[in-house]
Formats: sequence, structure tokens, C-alpha cells
Amino acid sequence: MEPAADDTACRVEVLRSIDFLPESVWHELAPPDDPLWSRTVFEAMEAGTIGPDSYAYLVVRRGPRTEAVLPLALFRNLRLDDIVGPSERQLLAPARKLAPRLLRVPMLFCGNFLGQGHVLASRPLTDEVSRLLVDAVLRFARTERLGTVVFKDFTPAGLNPLRTALSSAGFFPARSMPDTELPLSTASFDEYIEQLPAKPRRNARSNIRKFAAHPGLRMETVEDFRPLVPQMLGLYRQVMDRADQRLDVLDAGFLTALAASPGPDRRLVACFDGEHGDRLVAFLLCLFSGSGATGARIGLDYTLAHEARLYHNVHYAAIRLALDTGCRHIRFAQTAYTPKVEFGCRLIQQSYAITHLRPLPRAVLRRLLPAALAAARTQALGPHLPARATRPPSRPDQKGVPSPCPE
Repeated sequence: MEPAADDTACRVEVLRSIDFLPESVWHELAPPDDPLWSRTVFEAMEAGTIGPDSYAYLVVRRGPRTEAVLPLALFRNLRLDDIVGPSERQLLAPARKLAPRLLRVPMLFCGNFLGQGHVLASRPLTDEVSRLLVDAVLRFARTERLGTVVFKDFTPAGLNPLRTALSSAGFFPARSMPDTELPLSTASFDEYIEQLPAKPRRNARSNIRKFAAHPGLRMETVEDFRPLVPQMLGLYRQVMDRADQRLDVLDAGFLTALAASPGPDRRLVACFDGEHGDRLVAFLLCLFSGSGATGARIGLDYTLAHEARLYHNVHYAAIRLALDTGCRHIRFAQTAYTPKVEFGCRLIQQSYAITHLRPLPRAVLRRLLPAALAAARTQALGPHLPARATRPPSRPDQKGVPSPCPE
């Protein structure tokens, strides 16, 4: 007997909360070694007010089987001056003062708002499922009146199954900031320091000595960090006040929800100053899943940060913790590339796929946005931009002429 049509045809559903998606389905499809894809993180995002106005999940089903899940983050009025670099923000300051509404745009982000983009699926996406997903994204954006649509921070491998459907629907690619990942191949932190190249090894030991020169400072690992949330927010605000971009800003609701069920998959690397009332002076929020760890967000007391090398030492503590936990890699945020490359991190290429529902804004975005994002990326990466290939000289006078090959 042939299966009924309902058992072979795919359909797309829109769920307005992760609560409507069975835990068994999420655990089956989510990347097992990426802590930012844990269900707890998505529940905490929905509990907090970190940027998006709401969330949704596109679910592709074939009969009773879930073929794919794509999380969505909805912005009714995203402030453009919060997501550009400092020079661009300065140029936009007059417009913000005279006509602030011009800098607020409705936007739909597809993927993981806080992490690397994926379509959750237990097997490679078929052309049919990819086309259904992209069509459903655009249909949802029209229904919600969200003009700009972005598939956020997808790796080339993550975008490949979607490229044909995205291109046919008018999406264009643009490089985003690379992710930073430190492979962990040593058995201990001392071995990790020992295998660093000479200059980073000297710098690491110097940073550790400068921290140790402040005997009142101590590092701790805290599982239930709810009592520390008010202090964490104060330190986090100091970091965000200095940040070039502020697409997401963690709040008490997010942090409290994340810490509500303390356990080994989320811990706080916390630095306390015992000489000044045992106050929190730095933290790095660490998440764990399978063989992967993430140093998700940081907070620093800048009156002490440089002198005691707090930034470096909370990262060292996170690396030590990840090694002790048996992780094979730890990821950090898309900022401060120089110290992270010195830690030994590799840069993971990521891209956006972008469109607008109307042809004219889409054409303007296609013309202007990739160049603007490339400029911001170049400024952020500085000396860590991938080297361009060079063509072997064919004549003596051509020596040193750069190749036109793209990056």
C-alpha cells in the first residue's frame, strides 16, 4: 500500500515559543557540542529582554517526523546606530537627534541570535526542505511586516544547502565577523601554556604574574550565580559602554533564568577582590555541552582590569576549566581578536545572507551593505585578516604585485 499524501508531503509550522517544541526533538537536532544551542539558552533568551521583541521557530515536518527547525528573532524597531561601528555611529548622530525614527528598522534574524547559525536537522537538507524553509521565512516576514531578513552568522557549510534557495529568493551574501575557537589538545593548563609560541607564552606568564601580584584577588567557579547577578550587570555594563556594537545586551531576566537550574553545563568564572569587601571585579560566563565550551559574555571592573590583567586571567581560568571538564574546544565572542589569537584561537569564517522584501531597499542594501560590513570587519580584525594570495612573478618587474584573487 502506498503511503498517504499527508505522510510524504512536507509542511511548515510556526511555533511562538520553544515551549511548544518537544525537548526530545530539540535534543535530537541541536548541535551536541555547541553550548549556545542548548535549550536552556533559548529558554533564557525568551525569559529576558536582550534585544529581540519576540521569538519564533519554523518547523518543517513530514508526517510525524520533524525534518528541520529554524529559530527566528523578531525586531520591530532595531536601532541601526547600535549595530554599526563607532565612526559610523558618529556620522549617524545628527540623524538620531533630528529624526530618530529613520534609524529604526524592522528586521528578522534567522538562526541563533546569540551564536553560530544553523538550521537544525538530523540529516542533510534536501532542496525541497531548503526551498520550503526560505519561502516560509519570507512569508513570515511579510506577515509580521519585517522588511529586512538576515540569516545570521552561518558558516559556509551551514549555508551551502540553502544557497540555491536563498539566491532564488533574492538573498545576497556578506561576510560577518569570524568566530573564535581554541582547540584543546593538551591534558592540563600548564601544558597548554608550554605549547604556545614563544611570545604568547611569555605574555601569558607575565599576565599571570601581574594578576598574582594582587594577593586580594581570587578566582572561583560558581554554579548558582543568581546572587551575583546585580554585580554582574554592573561589570557587564562597563564592557558594553565600550563596545563598538550592541546588537544584544544581556539583562537580569536572561542571567537569572540561565542560572535557575545550576549544574555543570553553565558555570561562572568569577574574580573577587577580598581587600575591598569581597566584591566581584570580573566574570566570564561559561557554558558547556558535550566536548564543547563557550566563554559567552564577560564583565570587567575597568579601574582594575588593566593593572591586574583581568581580561586575560578570566579567560585563562575558563581554558583551565574547559580542560578539566574534558572539552576539546572552547569558543569566545566575536571581539578582541588580538588577545584571542594570542591564546591560540583560530578564526572561523561566517557569513550573512541578507535581503529586503521590497526591490528598491534590496538593491540599495546589496550595493552598500557588503562594503560597509567588510570595512567594519577589516577594522575589527586588523592584522589578523587572512593573508591574500600572491601570484608568482613572471617578470622581474612584477615582483611583489598582489594577485587579484579574492580573500
